[in-house]
Amino acid sequence: MPELPDVEIFRQYLDSTSLHQQVQKVVFLNRDILWRISPAKFRSILDGKQFQGSARHGKYAFAGLDGNGYLGFHFGMSGSLKYFKAGDEIPVHTRMLIRFVNGYYLAYVSVRKLGKLFIAKDVGTFIGEQQLGPDALAIDTRAFQSIFQNRRGSVKTALMNQQVLAGLGNIYTDEILFQSGIHPTRKCSQVSGKEWKLVHHTMRTVLNAAIKKRAQPERFPASYLTSHRNAGEDCPRCGTQLEIMKVGGRTTYFCPNDQH
Repeated sequence: MPELPDVEIFRQYLDSTSLHQQVQKVVFLNRDILWRISPAKFRSILDGKQFQGSARHGKYAFAGLDGNGYLGFHFGMSGSLKYFKAGDEIPVHTRMLIRFVNGYYLAYVSVRKLGKLFIAKDVGTFIGEQQLGPDALAIDTRAFQSIFQNRRGSVKTALMNQQVLAGLGNIYTDEILFQSGIHPTRKCSQVSGKEWKLVHHTMRTVLNAAIKKRAQPERFPASYLTSHRNAGEDCPRCGTQLEIMKVGGRTTYFCPNDQH
């Protein structure tokens, strides 16, 4: 599922391909992706507009429209964006096409149709309405510690709660805890302030590294867990066989020797 690094990469892609181009037409290949807006209203808002900038909060990306408002993107389990010129083959699983006056298209692609498109008045209002926690790359160390130090439940479950902290999913939470040496089932109250400071620093390091490597696990450092998420694989640091368990209903990989 796209997590913060993936969505940040999509936002950067949007910036590099689609800013300051006038929308000529919006075509829906599947209307189920629209959230809280009709196709006609959606088209009327985008028609003739330009994307003037972009933003991201957690797993949501936003394209600012000239005039006012934002086109919002949530990528579900398998969403992405694709920019291509007229005459090229439309990407498989495209659900919505924006045609620009210059003859290029921006496709919203979603294999499993679990993503959504919406219009937001402004990013701050949307964050409040959805009760999203602070963005994982924006929160500072002190605020991070104060949020998590006295929470109930496991560390992994808390980190993945989007109303507590926006942006982390299953894969990067496992990576952050692996790099921090913290067992995913450890209770938040059992993690010291010094350890939470380490988790925060590690979180920023891992997320920024993933963005830099375009979220391609094969390009991650050899010491990272992500490319070893297969049954029977060994810890890339100590060689102990990784263990797999369910935490909060999610398949979790960890090293029983290095994480405590």
